Amino acid sequence: MAEAIDKTLIEREPAGGFDAPIPGESLTSSPDNAKKWERPPQYTNEDRAMEGLYLLLTDQEKLPELIKLIDSGVPIDEIVQVILYQGYTAGQYNPDLMLAMIEPAIYLLIAIADYAEIKDYVLYEGEEDDPDTEIPDDNVTPVDMDGDGIPDEQTDKPRIAKPDEDVVSESLLSRIKTELPGKVKEATKIEDKE
Repeated sequence: MAEAIDKTLIEREPAGGFDAPIPGESLTSSPDNAKKWERPPQYTNEDRAMEGLYLLLTDQEKLPELIKLIDSGVPIDEIVQVILYQGYTAGQYNPDLMLAMIEPAIYLLIAIADYAEIKDYVLYEGEEDDPDTEIPDDNVTPVDMDGDGIPDEQTDKPRIAKPDEDVVSESLLSRIKTELPGKVKEATKIEDKE
């Protein structure tokens, strides 16, 4: 025996669930009305794209808000995801370049956090529960990893190693070392006045 159709389910669905785009519909739209991400990207070179991202993030209007966001505990990887996705949808770069920019963008935000003297920033969600970042108990004996006969002891090393030229271009690295401290200092002054 056939079950009765629940009409309330049909009534709750707008237009019976048939208001979604037809698969392939975007392929039939006019090329003159292409979305920004369907056109050739603004940047095709990672170094130039990172320079553009650096200029965007260190803008004196945006930098104080970015520092507040990092200081409030929003994970850096999530901030990078949002920023890079917005750049992609604005047609600045293609998905491949966007993925290649993740690591240098994270290093850039870490540098901003360091210059803003934010020491307890969150790198990624669940970082505190990650067994790879746990500090061992006091009963752990250091091991001689480098073979010099002296057990390696944990030192007060930075959480993340600084990027080198393999990750960030030399020109951007020099700007991060020379320009960024002044920009962050100015942004934190603006933040303190508010």
